[in-house]
Amino acid sequence: MATLDQKSPNVLLQSLCCRITGKSEAEVAHQFQYAVRVIGSNYAPTIERDEFLVSEKIKKEMLRQRREADAALFSELHRKLQTQGILKHRWSVLYLLLSLSEDPRKPSGRVGNYGALFAQALPRDAHSTPFYCTRPQSLALGYGERSGALTASIGTSGISSMGVYTLNGPTPTPQSLLAGQPPQSAAAASQPLGSRLAWTLPMSSTPSSALTLPTMRPALGPPALSTRVVRTRRDGDTGEVSEAALVRDILYVFQGIDGKFIKLSAQENCYKIDSKVVLHKSLRDTCSRLAELGWLHNKVMKFTDARSVDRAFGLVGQSFCAALHQELKEYYRLLSVLHSQLQVEDEQGVIVCTENSLTLRRLLVWMYDPRVRLKTLAALVDYCQGRKGGELASAVHAYGKTGDPQMRALVQHILSLVSNPILNFLYRWIYDGELEDTYHEFFVASDPNVKADRLWHDKYSLRKCMIPSFITMDQARKVLLIGKSINFLHQVCHDRTPPGKITAASQSADTTKDAAELLSDLEGAFQEKIDAAYFDTSKYLLDVLNRNYLLLEHLQAMRRYLLLGQGDFIRHLMDLLKPELVRPATTLYQHNLTGILETAVRATNAQFDNAEILKRLDVRLLEVSSGDTGWDVFSLDYHVEGPIATVFTRDCMGHYLRVFNFLWRAKRMEYTLTDIWKGQMCNAKLLKTMPELSGALHQCHILASEMVHFIHQMQYYITFEVLECCWDELWNKVQQAQDLDHIIAAHEVFLDSIISRCLLDNNSRSLLNQLRSIFDQIIEFQRVQDSLYRSALEELTLRLQYEERKKQREAEGQWGVTAEQEAEEKQRIQEFQDTIPKMRSQFRILTDCYQGSVQQFLVLLMTSTDESLRFLSFRLDFNEHYRAREPRLRASLGTNRGRRLSNI
Repeated sequence: MATLDQKSPNVLLQSLCCRITGKSEAEVAHQFQYAVRVIGSNYAPTIERDEFLVSEKIKKEMLRQRREADAALFSELHRKLQTQGILKHRWSVLYLLLSLSEDPRKPSGRVGNYGALFAQALPRDAHSTPFYCTRPQSLALGYGERSGALTASIGTSGISSMGVYTLNGPTPTPQSLLAGQPPQSAAAASQPLGSRLAWTLPMSSTPSSALTLPTMRPALGPPALSTRVVRTRRDGDTGEVSEAALVRDILYVFQGIDGKFIKLSAQENCYKIDSKVVLHKSLRDTCSRLAELGWLHNKVMKFTDARSVDRAFGLVGQSFCAALHQELKEYYRLLSVLHSQLQVEDEQGVIVCTENSLTLRRLLVWMYDPRVRLKTLAALVDYCQGRKGGELASAVHAYGKTGDPQMRALVQHILSLVSNPILNFLYRWIYDGELEDTYHEFFVASDPNVKADRLWHDKYSLRKCMIPSFITMDQARKVLLIGKSINFLHQVCHDRTPPGKITAASQSADTTKDAAELLSDLEGAFQEKIDAAYFDTSKYLLDVLNRNYLLLEHLQAMRRYLLLGQGDFIRHLMDLLKPELVRPATTLYQHNLTGILETAVRATNAQFDNAEILKRLDVRLLEVSSGDTGWDVFSLDYHVEGPIATVFTRDCMGHYLRVFNFLWRAKRMEYTLTDIWKGQMCNAKLLKTMPELSGALHQCHILASEMVHFIHQMQYYITFEVLECCWDELWNKVQQAQDLDHIIAAHEVFLDSIISRCLLDNNSRSLLNQLRSIFDQIIEFQRVQDSLYRSALEELTLRLQYEERKKQREAEGQWGVTAEQEAEEKQRIQEFQDTIPKMRSQFRILTDCYQGSVQQFLVLLMTSTDESLRFLSFRLDFNEHYRAREPRLRASLGTNRGRRLSNI
């Protein structure tokens, strides 16, 4: 494109004529010729070429028209122009602008009035400034910048773009720009936003009474009832409707009211011009585009009218309707200004298409921004259908993610109104623990049917659908915990400390401005408020539970007593209970067992525990089945109630009882094998005189050694790899816990780990059954060995008595025994020796069954997904004793050993 310096003056002048008239180069030939004559004339020399005088005249003209802001802006621009030196003939440019700004219809005696000369030579419609070709410059300005640039950007047309209609809240209006009113700079700041729209219209001829802006929707009647005369123009006999009549109809359509020519079509759901009306196609298209505002207005009004009376829509929904009403009120202010301008034109008899009149093309430009805003509101209405509460706020927030700054500002303003009730709910919940959510709009839900003992677990929950999208899930979880902690302290712990002393209450979002500021800094100020309340409340709750209710001490008591961590107490208890537990379960009495428990406590280090803990320790008898002994139904119990029952729930105590029964049975196996070993050691010397028992006793020693090795490895695995490791993890998590939920979660993980690794879960049922089978065989081995020792000791006693009688008779000088007595003795010995093969056969069968069960147990361990269980199988068969007997173990154990060695 050629620069201005490369173009000739004639080309530039012709371009200026095209720009002013809005016509093509072919159509502007007449005006171009006259412009050449004007430039070549000698009118100008009679005028003094004083740049200062011209600039002063321009400022005086602006002040006369009550345009003080424009005058100040002109002075600033003129000063910058003088310092930059871009133009050499500034006087000529200023004088041309002054001449063009004068109304050609007003008489002027000044020589050199180029505006007047130009008006005489050009047709009447040539004076209409074609600013509809481009959007005014004010559209790109912010709210504060537009106040001075509106009029300067569009010349004498007097009406700016609707760019000022973008709302971020009320903005002061310079009252000096309203015709007929004195400047009021101090009072301007208190004016409502809609009064800014009055800047954009020519006010020089508008009475002040016509500019009183309504505070609600203007009650403008339809054209048929209007008292004003409808100006129509007919071109010949064509009957074509004038543009002025269409402008009047459009103003009514903007309010959702049918006009004389433009009406709402129910079938097509749009505004249409009656087909019988004779109208040029361009005007019909322009009217259709403008009528879209009426359809959008009706859509928004239909939603607000229906929802404003719906109480179930909730506070958030009513805030949304209020935001829509506020936007519509500003829209009505604009329509009131336009209506006042049209009324002034009727009173003064202004002809359509003149310089200051309302035209469809001007309305199309001025209503561009209002149409964008109404489209946004209508789209929001559609998107928010069927939503309420936090879900509605999420929908509005999602619509604000746009690159258009004006649309984003509009949605942010609506969001600040919509989210205000949610923030009020939130602050009352986190600072007072109060939840007054009548219409279920808040994301924290409460169940009034839940009792106090289940308050922490069941009474309060999150409505995930109601969590606003600008609040993260972590923030929502903290909000839930804060209010739940306050209610837990008051209702369960009976703590009467006011919430204000637990955490300092912050200022709530009582106003839309507070909500807007908070929403603009969700990761800063809002996050700090949530975190501060969360840490203070959670810390105070944990301090109360540890100080007043001994939470950590109860946790340690569970480890010592129900998980058999207090070794001296458990061993002594078993010694005291053994005479009772070997009896049938139906013969046991709980008060007897309770007395034994108290004796064990007083005789061991358990006596030094807190009395609050010892009084909760008790005995429980499980359900009795046929053939059960005391060992099968005995269990320790630990009573929990009050706040600590929140951590030690019924399910948790059920897990503790399952683990205790398993550990008690394993401890019984250890206790039983100890008795077996003691029996073998004590009877070894006594039975040396009975060599026929050596083979059976050897079998007993071998089998007992296998069982002892197995039980020791199992006890090591359970005690150290399971209980101690899990307890260490639990204790570390409890020490680092920030809230009660962290402790509850860590405790549940602790119990789940013990349940699964002690083979008590559903996935390890086959392993547990096999292990119980091994335990049963240990009990059977004790019975068989006791039977062997009992028979052997009876036989030994009889033999010793026989030898004693024999020695006594010899001392008396008699024969030791008679032939009959000797024969009876030999017969009895023979009968005893005949029972030894049966006993050895029983031991052999028991050994085979035991080894088969162990081999099957090892195979199941190798197929487990738990690496510690697979390594347990390696330790149980470290010398490959069972591998040689079971082919399925050869590959498995070899693979496992190779993997372990490679890891080392």
